[in-house]
Amino acid sequence: MYATRPTLYGTRHAVSAGHYLAASAGFAVLEAGGNAIDAGCAAGIALGVLLPDLVNVAGVAPILIRKADGTVETIAGLGTWPKSIPADLFMREHGGKIPNGVLRTVVPAAPDAWITALERHGTMGFGDVAQYALRHARDGYAVYPLLADNIRDHEAEYASYPGNAAIFLPGGRRPQLGEKFVQSDLARTLQYMVDEEKKAAGKGRLAGLAAAHAAFYRGDIAREIAAFMQREGGYLSMEDLASYRSRIEPAVRRMWRGHEVLTCGPWCQGPALLEALLLMEKGGIGTMGHNSADYIHLFTESIKAAMADREYHFGDPAFLDVPLDRLLAEDHLSARLAEIDPKRALPGMPGKILGSNHPPASPEASPRSAPMVEADTSYCCVVDRWGNAFSATPSDGSWNSPVVPGLGIIPSNRGSQSRPDPTHPCGVAPGKRPRLTPNPAMIVTAEGGVMPFGTPGGDVQIQAMLQVVLNIFQHGMEVQDAIEAPRFASYSFPSSFAPFDFFPGRLAVESRVPQAVRDDLAGRGHDIKDWPEKTWLAGTVEVVKTDPATGLLAAGADPRRPAYAIAA
Repeated sequence: MYATRPTLYGTRHAVSAGHYLAASAGFAVLEAGGNAIDAGCAAGIALGVLLPDLVNVAGVAPILIRKADGTVETIAGLGTWPKSIPADLFMREHGGKIPNGVLRTVVPAAPDAWITALERHGTMGFGDVAQYALRHARDGYAVYPLLADNIRDHEAEYASYPGNAAIFLPGGRRPQLGEKFVQSDLARTLQYMVDEEKKAAGKGRLAGLAAAHAAFYRGDIAREIAAFMQREGGYLSMEDLASYRSRIEPAVRRMWRGHEVLTCGPWCQGPALLEALLLMEKGGIGTMGHNSADYIHLFTESIKAAMADREYHFGDPAFLDVPLDRLLAEDHLSARLAEIDPKRALPGMPGKILGSNHPPASPEASPRSAPMVEADTSYCCVVDRWGNAFSATPSDGSWNSPVVPGLGIIPSNRGSQSRPDPTHPCGVAPGKRPRLTPNPAMIVTAEGGVMPFGTPGGDVQIQAMLQVVLNIFQHGMEVQDAIEAPRFASYSFPSSFAPFDFFPGRLAVESRVPQAVRDDLAGRGHDIKDWPEKTWLAGTVEVVKTDPATGLLAAGADPRRPAYAIAA
């Protein structure tokens, strides 16, 4: 009904990723006998090369894994603030803002996350899975429209850092569509990690992975990063790098219509997906027509409630007690649902119900007319022939922090998702993780199948993901139709990105949603902003779904960005 591409089906394995060459990398690993974890790491590392404006090899990489035996775990893939950074730095010296540059740097987590996944659940070495990223960095690939557009839109920011300009504005000009885009320094960085792994050859796969890890976090790469940070006035140190390992944490899991929905913990926004889904279900969305005014209204008001609880409670659970069980309990859901008027949109964001550790001040509406959109992040998912499933959302943009000279990487600038006020639940603190928007997810179906899914899109992520989930499980759409169906998104809560914009009542809607529906929603008090027919602002959802009854895997990828799937 909606698809411009077919849903792809296979009997053995499938991968979907935010760039076709990343999907190809994952598929090559599967065809070579690797499992879903090997293939997912290959695709994820490749995304840091192929989407260098949106994903950084030294950025974040939250991962959710379900093994064929039913074992589930999350690898946070999210770095901490340097141990030496003063908690009140941004309030005291920067007017309550987190500026661009090295001060927003947290420990780069992605290399550790990929290697940790391979150590715990993979079958291949670092060089085996990183060879595709390395090749594309060294040999280059064609500039595609989204990359060209992002470099154009952020030309001034890229030009402000010599290292960034050398990569993204080679020869002092923007690369044109179809030109070859090469990242030689990044290739050398990856090659160094591969070479260090090779030196451990003969000691076993795990020893090789440890050597690749040490190359980044304790070897020459770490020394270059730390020296650069010191020169630039940053706080990230060799000690921060050498002591870092991603936390291994249980998934947050809840049942919904006989299916089990899995997300990462409240160090990201994943549990808000669960809360919103349970609220919609309790509110009767199962009886409503697809993208009807009632349906979109209930969906949007449920999102507002879940995002309010995200604002009041979510943060690094190593630093604060996040009351997830209470937030997802029947009595709290009932109390939130009672605040939803089926005929009238809440003008802003619901208030607290549960007590908060450090309740933030009421957000103020942004003086801007439109949200400041952070375009970073991508996604990849894999299911292999044995039934292992992998879901990851790597991220970190490249225009608001400097590249380390000679390395071609930007140490994670994800500190932009912490609040400068240390009393906020996700406020800055030494050794604390920011609250992340990237949130890989997965569903174990009532029939025994599995469906990893996710998307880029900042605060739109869980909204796009849930719309696709409902399209598949409520409206019976094929995977690709579910992905391409028209979408909408609320901005009626504080943004996760500095300067934390708040647009009370704002509801953006792709124009394929009928005008009569949009008029009805406006009549209920929603501040409707029309999107084009399809826009990358609405997320880019990728899905792989297995069906035990047929023995087939279905895979789809979102054409709103250059995402592709492969199944066989």
